Amino acid sequence: MLLSISSNISSFGDLLIPPRPGPRHSDSHGHGQDSSEMLPHPQEFGAHSSDEDFHKGEDVVAQKLAEKVRVLCWIMTSPSNHEKKARHIKATWGKRCNILLFMSTANDTSLPTVNLGIQEGRDYLWSKTKESFKYVYKHYLDQVDWVLKADDDTYVIVENLRFMLSAYKPTEPVYFGCRFKPFVKQGYMSGGAGYVLSREAVKRFVENGIPNKEKCRQDHGGAEDVEIGICLERVGVKAGDSRDPEGRGRFFPFVPDDHITIGKIDRRNWYWEYIYYPVKEGLECCSDSAISFHYVSPQQLYVLEYLIYHLRPYGINHAVDLPAEQAAENSSTVSSVSSAAVSSSTLSSSSPVTAEKSVNLSKK
Repeated sequence: MLLSISSNISSFGDLLIPPRPGPRHSDSHGHGQDSSEMLPHPQEFGAHSSDEDFHKGEDVVAQKLAEKVRVLCWIMTSPSNHEKKARHIKATWGKRCNILLFMSTANDTSLPTVNLGIQEGRDYLWSKTKESFKYVYKHYLDQVDWVLKADDDTYVIVENLRFMLSAYKPTEPVYFGCRFKPFVKQGYMSGGAGYVLSREAVKRFVENGIPNKEKCRQDHGGAEDVEIGICLERVGVKAGDSRDPEGRGRFFPFVPDDHITIGKIDRRNWYWEYIYYPVKEGLECCSDSAISFHYVSPQQLYVLEYLIYHLRPYGINHAVDLPAEQAAENSSTVSSVSSAAVSSSTLSSSSPVTAEKSVNLSKK
């Protein structure tokens, strides 16, 4: 079922077009692009009860971590996609965010949306991004530790996001995502795969970056992920390494099928030129604590929801101690993070990873 997940693109040939050959954004996929699909209301998909045998008490640790690592998720969407896409994110992974916001250009009380009051269209994505972070800064920054931006065709495993972030302090100027290497000295994070900024990174972006023409592009044009990457670098926000201790990626710009199926991403594809770290195809592509996938159709949101949160192979114990992420010893070199498999039972007072940060995922 997982391998059947295919990208919601008119043809795979579209992916051969380099998304950013110049200052203009020419990715064949437009963020907030209209979808022709209209699924039933989310309530019609039903749900599994938390009292079922396979689910009793399974999220105790995840719930505790949600209190310590508070994540605000804002979704880039558009009026034409409120019912076609956005409401299905709200019904699936979005409900696991501490705060969930839908950034759009029209009011919709059913989500609800934040009407940013700017023009709609792919040529205004950079403006939507700036206005969205300004809105979060003004209304929510004191209530959260991290701010995630995602598109309305992205799927995020929020628990794994918190697990990775638990090794870092929200007071550090750092951000994470699928790291690309062109255009920005330290690289930048793919907009489609989603990127997450620390509270301090948001503060620097809004206070020191957006108002300063020497730091941030002032008009509405430009590729939003490249432009924010340039701006964040100029205000001293480090591009973090989101890979797991085995060097496997966690944020992905395509659906699982494209990364797992060997040869699915043509070697002429721009992806191989853009990706910052060496990557593998096949099952070695992706971390067991993967965080996000892009180009996920509304239907496949529910498929992933079932596979990740409900399907359980009998006899396989999921109550395990996953390795804790080791915070960088020097926050000024966060971009080259070293990870260590540290169990809470082996932590010492001299270790840079505290017992609180060693996330014990065993059922208690």
